[in-house]
Amino acid sequence: MPEQHDLVIRAARALVDGRWGPAEVGVRDGRVVTVSSGPGTATGRGPTGAGGAECDAGPALVGARTVTLADDEVLVPGLVDTHVHVNEPGRTHWEGFASATRAAAAGGVTTLVDMPLNSIPPTTDVAALATKRACAAPQVRVDVAFWGGAVPGNLGSLRALHDAGVLGFKAFLAPSGVDEFAHLVHADLDRALAEVAAFDGLLLVHAEDPGVLDAHATPGRQDYARFVDSRPDAAEVAAIERLVDGVRRTGARAHVLHLSSAAALPVLRAARAEGLPITVETCPHYLTISAEQVPEGGTQFKCCPPIRDAVNQDALWQALLDGDVDVVVTDHSPSTPDLKTAGGGDFAQAWGGIAGLQTGLAAVWTEAARRGIGLERVLGWMSAGPARLAGLGAKGRIAVGADADLVAFAPDAERTVHATELLHRNPVSAFDGRTLRGVVRGVWLRGEPVGTGPDEPARGRLLHRAGAAAGPPAGPATTGHVIGTGR
Repeated sequence: MPEQHDLVIRAARALVDGRWGPAEVGVRDGRVVTVSSGPGTATGRGPTGAGGAECDAGPALVGARTVTLADDEVLVPGLVDTHVHVNEPGRTHWEGFASATRAAAAGGVTTLVDMPLNSIPPTTDVAALATKRACAAPQVRVDVAFWGGAVPGNLGSLRALHDAGVLGFKAFLAPSGVDEFAHLVHADLDRALAEVAAFDGLLLVHAEDPGVLDAHATPGRQDYARFVDSRPDAAEVAAIERLVDGVRRTGARAHVLHLSSAAALPVLRAARAEGLPITVETCPHYLTISAEQVPEGGTQFKCCPPIRDAVNQDALWQALLDGDVDVVVTDHSPSTPDLKTAGGGDFAQAWGGIAGLQTGLAAVWTEAARRGIGLERVLGWMSAGPARLAGLGAKGRIAVGADADLVAFAPDAERTVHATELLHRNPVSAFDGRTLRGVVRGVWLRGEPVGTGPDEPARGRLLHRAGAAAGPPAGPATTGHVIGTGR
């Protein structure tokens, strides 16, 4: 008699090893233990007609629970979002672990990595990390890991945070926007790079040059073009050139956060061709919204660095296809409506940040499909790639031994975004009113269904640098419904 699994999910199309094919996925104790094509052999086709994988026939898997996906659904690995500002504690009225992880699950994100700011205190020492973990543990619906912060005041003591389990360190090269998280000047950047190199850590960098920004500062206005002019391509290029020089001197691993300007791509290509250990991310809003689409006073679109023009957007897509940009993550950075609309639509006064946890996958897939790019490429950029970046080896793939973090996704279904219906804390969204392609219909975390209702159990775990759970599950392992399906 076939060995029984805790859960078996059957799908006519599943993404396994980067290829589409029919699959039965067997789960036991939270891990994928069997991947089979099921009885008979078949060739599946992905959402863009990519060739499917033909597998050997095998007996049907047996499970205590069995789920069969609908004909219009595909089974994909849960997304890993390595750039999320949860803001708790201290600014929980902006966002918190309960609301952020509900939104993440609704968007197909099963693992997120929290940034060290804009919480108070920021995650710049071991005590602050412990405080943040204590806040998160009873609330999280998905798995959560943490980045530490590198600021002038904690240089020389980063190793303690590294040993406590953060995945790496974030630094700003220009003012961050909050007083408690100071930026690194030239000498500080060199010190930080040398320090993380000593223990093979990773430094993540918000790369804008403060001197260039100061030289282009403009009075507050509702004109978006003036705002873009105030944060020009040259600010990103200069900061990235400085980062590359520091990596070359120290051998440190570095990651460029939220690349907005395609003008910096030649610098990055040259650095990587030289063998320097630099990775790069961009974000859904840069790939799906262009400056030409931002209305006067539309501060819901403000972020730093800014959304640039359509020609720049095309170049970012090409960089993804060419492998010059590694991952796509949301930089989910919400605030309260009054801060997002400060000054009555004045781009100089409004808070810069876009909330994208729930909409990121659908937004990127909508534009990718329009460009003829396969869903498997999108998932590589938003699931497998971020997992590699963060060193979370059990995440981002459907494979024997991986965590059973799985998503039922309907790639051809459409849904119109209404900000008031999104699950992050404050109803502001740059995607409000847009009709997006792709709907998340089911999510499993380590084989357990994830619900997004207010009373659903919090099954997420807190992860440390090695990707293992830092403690017991944050909530009881009781049964809950899967998003939108009642499976």
